[in-house]
Amino acid sequence: MTVYDDSMSQYVSTIFARQDRTLADVREAIPQKGLPAIYIQPEEGRFLQVLARACGAQKALEIGALGGYSGIWIARGLAPGGRLITLEKDPHHARVAREHFAEAGLGDRVEVRQGDAHDLLESLASQAPFDFIFIDAEKSGYAGYLDWAVQHVRIGGVIAAHNAFWHGSVAGSAQDAETSLMDTFNRKAAADPRLLTTIFPAGDGTLVAVRIG
Repeated sequence: MTVYDDSMSQYVSTIFARQDRTLADVREAIPQKGLPAIYIQPEEGRFLQVLARACGAQKALEIGALGGYSGIWIARGLAPGGRLITLEKDPHHARVAREHFAEAGLGDRVEVRQGDAHDLLESLASQAPFDFIFIDAEKSGYAGYLDWAVQHVRIGGVIAAHNAFWHGSVAGSAQDAETSLMDTFNRKAAADPRLLTTIFPAGDGTLVAVRIG
């Protein structure tokens, strides 16, 4: 019996993912600074934090920084001495993310690289393997990002991707282009024998995969 709903979401957030002042301020500031309000939910952020710590991540990568909200959660979950590299195409978004990481006291643990992620990933290959990779960017790039991530995350490392449910539409019979992209992405990850994969069904769904081969 499925019981997860908005009330359970609030329960989880209240007990496990209550935002501190920094996170609340960053979340509020993102739309005020002209960025789209498409950030993850607090319970999703806490989940990313737990994942990063569970795999002992010291080298983490985020594809899609936006205003830095999700990156703060991830960076707080890194193992001692860990670092996060986050990629952002939009120059204004990248500047805002840097400001927010500095405000969160994470400027020395997070590096924001501005540019097209597909190009930036080529230069990051030499720094592999990564322990943790989070994908939250344009959906047309998800399949390519997954291919890169599987090749450049260590055995036992974690790959996570946001919007796995795509606003709840992936399970429907009528699919628009982006819904189809996400459905294809989910099935691609599920079928990859190198990955042990599932979806964390909070917020808009976070696909989670552990590289096992």
